[in-house]
Amino acid sequence: MSFVALAIATAFGVGYIPFAPGTFGSLAGLLVWALLPHDWASQLAVIVVLFVAGSWSASAAERHFQSTDPSYVVIDEVMGMLVTLWMVPVGWAGAILGFLCFRLFDVIKPYPANRLEDLHGGVGVMADDGMAAVYANLALRATLFIAASLGWSAL
Repeated sequence: MSFVALAIATAFGVGYIPFAPGTFGSLAGLLVWALLPHDWASQLAVIVVLFVAGSWSASAAERHFQSTDPSYVVIDEVMGMLVTLWMVPVGWAGAILGFLCFRLFDVIKPYPANRLEDLHGGVGVMADDGMAAVYANLALRATLFIAASLGWSAL
């Protein structure tokens, strides 16, 4: 069972990339988004499954690596990208903008994201990225609104 938990937590090994694992985990999330049906219900179902499976597997990974929120755990970034792009009608340019927004908010962790990472175990690992992704989703929506107001439709 430990092997399965680590596979999920590391997004099937993406987390073992030796530099910028969170960025690569976010790119994996972008790939998952591209492969999913672009309807709200399918994406929400995957987000919920990833949160539950990620919480369980991140807890197991913390025990395995004997550290809190080890850098190898990137399932939270995969889920974060799906939350960032959930119900936002974008093409690839908008998805990449969403990726950049999520990475920014995941790094700076504005309140309450910075407090959610203090939650126990894998729930904390997943929750702070979920909150950062909500911020990224809102920032992406605001950017799209402003772009549409200016007549830009390339996103």
